[in-house]
Amino acid sequence: MSYCVNCGVELDSSLKSCPLCHTPVIHPGELQKAGFTSPYPEQKGQVETVKRKDLGILITIVLSATAIGCALLNLFVFTGSLWSLLIIGICIILFVLSIPAVIYTKQPIYLSLLLDGIAIGVYLYMITFLTASARWFWELAVPIVALATILAELLTLCIRRLPVSIIATALYLFAEAAILCVGIELFIDRYFGKPLSLSWSAIVLTVCGIIVIALITLLSTRRLREAVRRRLHF
Repeated sequence: MSYCVNCGVELDSSLKSCPLCHTPVIHPGELQKAGFTSPYPEQKGQVETVKRKDLGILITIVLSATAIGCALLNLFVFTGSLWSLLIIGICIILFVLSIPAVIYTKQPIYLSLLLDGIAIGVYLYMITFLTASARWFWELAVPIVALATILAELLTLCIRRLPVSIIATALYLFAEAAILCVGIELFIDRYFGKPLSLSWSAIVLTVCGIIVIALITLLSTRRLREAVRRRLHF
């Protein structure tokens, strides 16, 4: 079914012109034969992709300008507290995170994780200038960040060097989650001068321990592992 391009009346397939306005009816495939040219360009253009180097320069300039601008505002206008340290610290973290993704993609993953931990540590240290004491940083923040960084390095090492699957990755994650929670509670007890004991982390440890044992059983039993994979479609 076709319609007139001029008046919109419905046309029969055998008509050569519109019976109402007498506009010629031309099949799209006959446009070239009739001498009509397409109003659209024949060559297909493509937008040039943004280069990583240019994107890295843009990110560096934006983060640097933000940090310097907030520092100047804090120095000359809003001088009540060192609030600009919080924004400067965030800019440092974002810059470090953008290094392996945009600026230097060949950076080893282990070095990237280490730099991420250091950047977070620097940010937390900047917060100490806004608090009455820096004791919480040295006795609580540093051990927790160090533990989280070590666990992230170990997780990356396990994924790269050991057999990789959804079950194996889940095993590594639950095991490290239990270790992290236990470490956090012990650090908190030590910070407040309490006897080292497990309370809420014991629940996490128990749940994660049960899941880890179940995952180890799945990995060690081939028929059970294949049955689970078929039923869960992975």
